[in-house]
Amino acid sequence: MLPYYYTVKGYGEHEIVIEKSRFIAHVSRAETEEKAQEFIQSIKKKHWNATHNCSAYLIGENDQIQKANDDGEPSGTAGVPILEVLKKKKLKDTVVVITRYFGGIKLGAGGLIRAYGKATSECIEATGVVARKLMRVMHTKIDYTWLGKIENELRTSVYTIKEIHYADKVEIETFVEEGQINAFSDWMIELTNGQAEIRQGKMLYLEEPV
Repeated sequence: MLPYYYTVKGYGEHEIVIEKSRFIAHVSRAETEEKAQEFIQSIKKKHWNATHNCSAYLIGENDQIQKANDDGEPSGTAGVPILEVLKKKKLKDTVVVITRYFGGIKLGAGGLIRAYGKATSECIEATGVVARKLMRVMHTKIDYTWLGKIENELRTSVYTIKEIHYADKVEIETFVEEGQINAFSDWMIELTNGQAEIRQGKMLYLEEPV
């Protein structure tokens, strides 16, 4: 698992008009090629009457899955420019489909490359990018008498609370960087006078807006 990587926040849509042609960009996360293909097919179904539905995706820790499809546009003028934007922005697990409704004016190869690149960039910017950082989930179990103090301390600290479970005791799940586990544990013990039960949980990604 990568220590961190960038991807899109979620689904997004953005439209631009160039020389009367409508370019509707759709972006989504896709962690497998199957999901990317499903997304592409769903957009094609939605815009079945469009002139083109061009697409590209970049998937995997080492970008091992890369595909670009011009869907009838001149070779290299649609899918590749979309893919190049994903690479330039260093995004992973991302799929883009750009629907074009032809407006009657030909743009030429250079014009198409610029149009598909611009539509992709603007859609990603409108949707938003997140950094996914690999963190350890730390479980801290305390008596209810400590809850107010510990929760307040955590919310004003560098750590991020994932979830709080209320049972016989309170269990707080906190995202902690791997190199800070000992410091976090010592801090919790100090805050609770040694009354906290602390254990390490799973490694999960924490998403932060870029």
